[in-house]
Amino acid sequence: MTLPVRRPGRALALLDTEARATAHPADPSWPVRLAEDLRELDADWRESAEVCANAAWAARSAGHSVLGLLSPEQVTAAGPDPVTTRTFRHLYLSALRFDFRCPTLQAFIEQFPNSALQSLDCYSRALYAFALLGQSRPEGLALMDEVLAEAGEHTKTLHVLLHGLWLGQDLDHGAERLLALSARPGFDTDRDPILLFRVAGALRRLGRYDEGLDAIDRALDLLPPGDITVHADLVRERSLIAAARDLQQHSPKGGTAT
Repeated sequence: MTLPVRRPGRALALLDTEARATAHPADPSWPVRLAEDLRELDADWRESAEVCANAAWAARSAGHSVLGLLSPEQVTAAGPDPVTTRTFRHLYLSALRFDFRCPTLQAFIEQFPNSALQSLDCYSRALYAFALLGQSRPEGLALMDEVLAEAGEHTKTLHVLLHGLWLGQDLDHGAERLLALSARPGFDTDRDPILLFRVAGALRRLGRYDEGLDAIDRALDLLPPGDITVHADLVRERSLIAAARDLQQHSPKGGTAT
């Protein structure tokens, strides 16, 4: 697949766009301004995914979720141009993902007209797969494979799928699939605490507790200072792994049937 040639300074322009979008999260007009900025840059789906996911997370962290700033009608309606339509979709679906609203996310996408469903960009389809995987629906696995064939090494897309596998506790071989996905190019286990957090959970599900503790300890060491919410999630995972290991170590090897 041939990727479009991007002019020099584009990465800096995208960082500036993201900074403007996240500077005033309480301002209800920032999603519209973000769409205008991305349209001006003629952003592709990868660039839109990067900026929109980060902006949606920042807004949620500040207590101003995109779900309260964009109406469902704004997201489902055909926008004035494809970039604006995709921006609103990426923001809204990302916000549903961050709130773990898997059934709502699935239903929201499935109400799109067939033409829109057939033309969903790769990142939007990854979010759809997340919704299915998070409910342990096996059809999510097939969609995940389709997305992986197009996503390449796009880390944001890979993280969406990894999140779905992590959440889908009843997926067939879900933990093994998560570990396989975590080893794909695009991930960096030496610098990505969220990746290691997901991996630790999969190792716990497989009973590989010592490896899980090693992974979560590395994740805690890599986490940026002051990230209170994510830190609490990691500490909770470490407690679960340690408790499961202790239970295994202290349980009787055998017993008398009663």
